[in-house]
Amino acid sequence: MTGQLVNTAHGQLKGEAGGGVNVWRGIPFAAPPLGELRFRAPQPPESWTGVREAGAFGPVSLQPVSTSGTRFGGTSPVYDEDCLYLNVWSPAVEQSEALPVMVWIHGGTFVTGAGSQPMFEGSNLAVSGNVVVVTVNYRLGPLGFLHLSPLGGGLGSNLGLLDQIAALEWVQQNIAAFGGDPGRVTVFGESAGSMSIAALLAMPAAKGLFARAIMESGAAQTLNGQQGGQIAAAFLAELGLQPGSDTQLLHSLPAGEIMEAAGRMAYKLSGDSMNMFFQPVVEPGTLPVEPVQAIAAGAASGIPVLIGTNLHEGNLFFREGQKADNFEQSLKALEQLMGVDDLSELTSDYSHTWEGQAEVLTDLFFWASSISFAEKQQAHAPVWMYRFDWTVPGHPLLEKAIHGAEILYVFNNLPLLKQYGLSVTPQMQAVAGAMQTAWAAFAHAGDPAAPGLAWPQYTPGTRATMIFDQSSHVVTDPDGEKRRRIFEHYKG
Repeated sequence: MTGQLVNTAHGQLKGEAGGGVNVWRGIPFAAPPLGELRFRAPQPPESWTGVREAGAFGPVSLQPVSTSGTRFGGTSPVYDEDCLYLNVWSPAVEQSEALPVMVWIHGGTFVTGAGSQPMFEGSNLAVSGNVVVVTVNYRLGPLGFLHLSPLGGGLGSNLGLLDQIAALEWVQQNIAAFGGDPGRVTVFGESAGSMSIAALLAMPAAKGLFARAIMESGAAQTLNGQQGGQIAAAFLAELGLQPGSDTQLLHSLPAGEIMEAAGRMAYKLSGDSMNMFFQPVVEPGTLPVEPVQAIAAGAASGIPVLIGTNLHEGNLFFREGQKADNFEQSLKALEQLMGVDDLSELTSDYSHTWEGQAEVLTDLFFWASSISFAEKQQAHAPVWMYRFDWTVPGHPLLEKAIHGAEILYVFNNLPLLKQYGLSVTPQMQAVAGAMQTAWAAFAHAGDPAAPGLAWPQYTPGTRATMIFDQSSHVVTDPDGEKRRRIFEHYKG
């Protein structure tokens, strides 16, 4: 590799230099999924002649436009079906050997987000961790997660996951040109990105494409084929189509109509209640076995996993003054989300307030499912568990360790905290330093322990858990009594 000019399997790319890294943005890893390729598995990208400039991010997958301004840092990205692009950050210093690769899969409940979000900017992680960082886009919402394969005609299911696999195949084929080692690829992701990784660990087509996995705030989350089929039927009905009818119209309708139909369908099925109608589905062609069952049977044997949650995940979704369901409605939505018949006995000790709703979501949807996943994987490979406890006292949002709060620390993009009215403190930098050191150590050697950060493996005997806080330290079986009470009932 000579500076910013690289040769890939599909043509030459010219990136940019700055901040100690070379960066290439908007690299196509699959053909644009348009027209006849809409709702079908990703196809290889077309090659090009000459040098392709890789200075600008590609379009992001169609999704509800961000109204908060924080998702895309106050900028307005291009939203387009033609969204299958990835980005690469590589340390600019000369290396004596190929570097580990960290491939980030973004979250956003499978309906929002992109690899180009400012909080995922990879320069600091690439430099301090001495790794090659890759962020990817994948199809979202109805375009990426409708269960259409039973309709035949080449229509697909789990297309967003297949996009992620196509990106990982691109990495295997091309990352050496960017200074990366295809034999040391770590996938890492948060929320829906982490749930995607749970599925990738179970998918036959993903085998051999990565060596280790980091799962932040999300374990296995899927629909069964019947549920996926019902959602697809409801979507088709919004378009005036029957499941058995000619679906050719799906390839020619304006993308805006597809998105609007999905929005109407979701509202009719759940109103304002929490839902995830678009998510991985268990189906024969792509994800034949529910991920937790596949993991228990050794599907990801030999792949070390680092997994964890934040102390107050649910407080992002339930906050004082926010419009909220009553406790029973909230529980019903969570039962639907988790595919569980009755959570009433399991949640009888929680207060019937918005705080109680937040705690139930934290404990059951995030924490218990991650423990269950860790227990099943640790029989087949080393597993490490963490919990992110760091808070900013007095801040209206970050006085709790909410869902997603750890991301800025993992990437060490702390200046973005100014969006929340905060200045960076030495304590924040210490938390970011500890997390980045551990994540990079895991990418390099498959073990997050580092000098000054002893971190034993997670086993059912000790349940050693790294607590990231003002001072990061290991705790044995944190909240053990609550965990035991949950698992008397929990079937994860």
